[in-house]
Amino acid sequence: MRRRTLLAGPLALAGGAAATAAPRHEPGTLRVALRVPETGFDPLAIGDLGSSRIASCIFEAPLTYDYLARSVRLIPQTAAALPDISADATTFTFRIRPGIFFADDPAFGGKPRELVAQDYVYSVKRYYDPGNNSENLYVFANAGLIGLDELRARALKERRAFEYDREVEGIRALDRYTFRVRLARPDPRFHLQFARQDVLGALAREVVERYGADIAAHPVGTGPFRLAAWRRASRVELERNPRYRGRTIAAPPVLPDDPAGRAAVERLAGARLPRAERIVLDVIEEAQPRWLAFLEGAHDLLEVPSEYGALAVPDGRLAPHLARRGIRLHRTPQADLAMTYFNMRDPMVGGYAPAQVALRRAVALAYDSAAELRLVRHGHGLPAQSVVAPFTSGYDGSYRSEMSQHDPARAAALLDLFGYLDRDGDGWRERPDGTPLVLRLAGTGDQLQRRLNELWRKHLAAVGVRIEFETSTWGELLKRSRTGSLMMWGFSWVTQTPDGGFFLGIGYGPNDNESNDAHFALPAFDRLFERQKVLPDGPQRDALMREAKNLLVAYMPYKARFHTVMNELAQPWVRGFWRHPFMGDVWCYVGTDGEASS
Repeated sequence: MRRRTLLAGPLALAGGAAATAAPRHEPGTLRVALRVPETGFDPLAIGDLGSSRIASCIFEAPLTYDYLARSVRLIPQTAAALPDISADATTFTFRIRPGIFFADDPAFGGKPRELVAQDYVYSVKRYYDPGNNSENLYVFANAGLIGLDELRARALKERRAFEYDREVEGIRALDRYTFRVRLARPDPRFHLQFARQDVLGALAREVVERYGADIAAHPVGTGPFRLAAWRRASRVELERNPRYRGRTIAAPPVLPDDPAGRAAVERLAGARLPRAERIVLDVIEEAQPRWLAFLEGAHDLLEVPSEYGALAVPDGRLAPHLARRGIRLHRTPQADLAMTYFNMRDPMVGGYAPAQVALRRAVALAYDSAAELRLVRHGHGLPAQSVVAPFTSGYDGSYRSEMSQHDPARAAALLDLFGYLDRDGDGWRERPDGTPLVLRLAGTGDQLQRRLNELWRKHLAAVGVRIEFETSTWGELLKRSRTGSLMMWGFSWVTQTPDGGFFLGIGYGPNDNESNDAHFALPAFDRLFERQKVLPDGPQRDALMREAKNLLVAYMPYKARFHTVMNELAQPWVRGFWRHPFMGDVWCYVGTDGEASS
């Protein structure tokens, strides 16, 4: 499933009372600010990072990752062991541990409700129900779970209710605690999806049927926390789930080489989950109040807003004024991608004819991503050479492409060559047919977005291209993106698995209206995507992924801008925070107390 988080927030300065020593926080409560409003907690409808992280604390998938292990190591969660995988990578058998229970809910009639294999079968089938219209269906559809596409097609054709009770080979319960997944084609990494708490966390059918269209406000899972209160777009409160069985953090078999990592392992090994009693999440979209709230001690963790990077983390190091207060810096490269897409259906920027391709490539060459990192992000990112992110298969640190190039002379030459000329002498280019050339970039209305808009305006004006900006809320832009009514928009993708094919999926034609926001449809790319998907990791797959990356550079449906280096601050009383590259439930591992720590 996609992980989209808006890269925006306003510019402001810190000072005044906020610079005083932060008060000690209430032990047992973890307080965090969300920079984008949550959208709800039904896994099949989640489209933002904050909601994903919240859901990951409520729901549990069969698998998870070792929180302390570096490199990444998959471990069982509700499963008794890692799945049995057939030699041809088409059959995956999971066995669920008995004695795991859902949080209490009226839907269960006052009785404890045990997690069983059928809950995972039902949860996967929900994605195929046309009535749910899930944007995350592609997670399963690309793998070809046998019989489920046909079940969905029958519901659509006959306009009938989805047949949840009809058994299919794609996913079925073999007994109370065992379920099996069968794929139409090999997918050696498909089981990684079963480590995503927000996507494959189990739901109970009786809960979904009780709450119906309001299920997003009634998440009931088996995880460490349950939803205690929710004021939409304002505050989310989680409390410890009394039914949660608890879990002990085990030391990884190999300790990290770095001193900080080794110290984290030594401190956390043997700790019980969850560490906190409550998690309180405040939605604060503006960067200045988020920053000041952290300095005043109202929040325990903070993703440093880009605008404050130079103030908080000058030259990649914690600022002395923060270090003196015992605040700690966690600086972590992310398996993410910040990009801007071109709507391939748009008559201005879309299409596959040479002139249309040339326009997109010229725009990409005109925009200076390095300037964005330097002037707006304060250096906290890596220039992107392709859509594939660090730490994932297919990422190649030596790969270079137009994605990262800033070459206005070449951009102007491309525009000239394909007939984008200034015919009326007003300083702005027209299209080859003489009609006005005016691009439209969508975004939110905050100050950081306005700074980004000015960069776009400056860089495109340098090659004679006009650009205008349309402003709306994140939720509205998300809706309009799905309907294909935006010409250009930018956001970031974050993956929760080490499979780089996730990022290539944003260009896969069948993912149109799901992860493929650009509506890119190129058969040659689709065949490469399908071929690499069935191969195990290795040189042969890497070569196919490189070809696919080259096609995305050549046609430029996406301008890959950068990969984030996340700077996060932790108050002195925070315990156990250590960002994992693929886990969404990190908050479950974090505790607070009244004592400062080193």
